[in-house]
Amino acid sequence: MKKIIAIAFFILYANFSFACSTFLLKRNEKLVFGKNYDWVTGNGMVVVNARGVQKTSFTATGEKSISWRSNWGSITFNQFGKEFPNGGMNEKGLVVELMWLPGTKYPPKDNRAAMNELQWIQFQLDNCSTVDEVIATDKIIRISNDNFAPLHYLIADANGNAATIEFIERKMVVHKGKDLEHPVLTNTVYNDALIQLKENIETSFDNSVQRFSIACTMVQQFQTLPENENAVNYAFTILDKVAQGSYTKWSIIYDIASLQIHFKSNDINRNISFDQFDFACNNKTPYFNLNNPKSGMVFNSFNTLSFLENKNLLFQSVKENSQQLNIPELVINNAAEYFNEVKCK
Repeated sequence: MKKIIAIAFFILYANFSFACSTFLLKRNEKLVFGKNYDWVTGNGMVVVNARGVQKTSFTATGEKSISWRSNWGSITFNQFGKEFPNGGMNEKGLVVELMWLPGTKYPPKDNRAAMNELQWIQFQLDNCSTVDEVIATDKIIRISNDNFAPLHYLIADANGNAATIEFIERKMVVHKGKDLEHPVLTNTVYNDALIQLKENIETSFDNSVQRFSIACTMVQQFQTLPENENAVNYAFTILDKVAQGSYTKWSIIYDIASLQIHFKSNDINRNISFDQFDFACNNKTPYFNLNNPKSGMVFNSFNTLSFLENKNLLFQSVKENSQQLNIPELVINNAAEYFNEVKCK
């Protein structure tokens, strides 16, 4: 059954390439992470994930699972249900965001526990506080080969560290520190994008490389701007420059230093702060529907997520992709049932 669900996640992603863009701005006390989510549908929700929740990895049949208790609370952006985020930030300031990467090859089956490529994000936010801690989890967990959505990730922490994580020829490839010349990632293998950047790709017809170049240039320019330059506003300017028209569904800014999130969907600007939420586990999950017309500070518009609402989100996401895929209702129900498998401990 879980193998069917894993295949469904593959089908869900395999028909379109992401055109997502991510970057990190870092200057003195300013630490801001930006993300454009480019996709065929903007259906989704912002989810508040508690600490102290007991979980077991969502694995395909016959694969080793792992159980853990979430150490940190987080706020995530989810399109396919709770526990399967597209990205987010935890209360320690760790940010993990995904992007599509054609050619990704996840590690083969071995003695490590497995999980799908979206739960991998939640696992990191639940358990890690730094970039190095995320990288170290590769010793104990891997992304299942039954989840073939080809992704790579940009991550950052409150210490100002950043890293790209890719899976090339079935091995994790990391760029951080001196190896991460530009804290920017689009939909090209990081090394390849860097090479093309140095070879002057202004005339490139590769949309991903163009976005990489624009973001790198603007991230560098941020260092020359006046000290009082608003980093959040500048980050939104970068996202506007690399936006993909109507395909850009969400624009997200994680203000890591202030533990605040600014986000835009349906051309509506909103913001929330971590200090507005109680991350203690009480078996209730606050969420905000991204189709809610509320603007500005939206803390008071968060409601408690129910099993049915979570299931409806899955149905709606599939419906809005109906011309590209056909996921059986049984698979959706099974995926939604995982909602009931995570409890306070």
